[in-house]
Amino acid sequence: MHRTDKEGVVTELVERLRSTESLIVADYRGLTNAQLVELRAKLRASGAQLKVVKNTLTRRAAEEAGAESLLALLEGPTAIAFVEAEGDPVGVAKALADTARDTKVLALRGGMLSGRSIGSDEIEELAKLPSPEIVKSQLVGVIIAPLTQLLGLITAPVRDLVGLIDARVAQLDDSAGDSAGAESLEEPIAPEAAVVDSASADSDEGIADDAANDDSEDADHLVDSATAESTEVAADDATAEEGDKSVHLVDSASAESTAEEE
Repeated sequence: MHRTDKEGVVTELVERLRSTESLIVADYRGLTNAQLVELRAKLRASGAQLKVVKNTLTRRAAEEAGAESLLALLEGPTAIAFVEAEGDPVGVAKALADTARDTKVLALRGGMLSGRSIGSDEIEELAKLPSPEIVKSQLVGVIIAPLTQLLGLITAPVRDLVGLIDARVAQLDDSAGDSAGAESLEEPIAPEAAVVDSASADSDEGIADDAANDDSEDADHLVDSATAESTEVAADDATAEEGDKSVHLVDSASAESTAEEE
């Protein structure tokens, strides 16, 4: 690399170190080109860029930018993930930690988070945090929860009133349905049915009249029989009385005859 090229790399690193508040330093020794390409893609998705530079140039840039805390991390092959202003440090830490766990090659050394130096252990903890989207949704839930409870308290009486009205409307509908069912049962009689009913009524009246006539004839017969029996009893009584009178006359005649003989 020519002298001018080296100076250009140092100048670029100085600008990045001054403008970047979060970065992670890793040892990429042992990673293949394909693995490096995949890692760069994951970091770009989280808003970071991976730079592989010589330690000598990085030391010069760190000293010039006033980032002396990085000097202790510049040992062996070094790759630096610079997090952009709108990047996600949690996503960057997660991508590096996942690659280190999957490849068993990448080693996390340390870095800076919001201008503060952090070690490899803190990077691991950072990788376990939820993403900003999840944190935002949780924060929104925390903010909305009290408002939702307040809204529930306010709207509860209205819901109860609506429930009572709905129940009353349903009750009235059921009552109307029962009345309509009762009216449908009282259907008008068809003319043919009326004729049949009239004929049946006439037939029943005829049968009733015949039964009444039969009962009258039976009653007359019983009266005649009673009258005849009474007449026969009266005749028998008269006959008996006449007999008694005849016997009495005979007895009287006999008595008179006896008296004359004497």
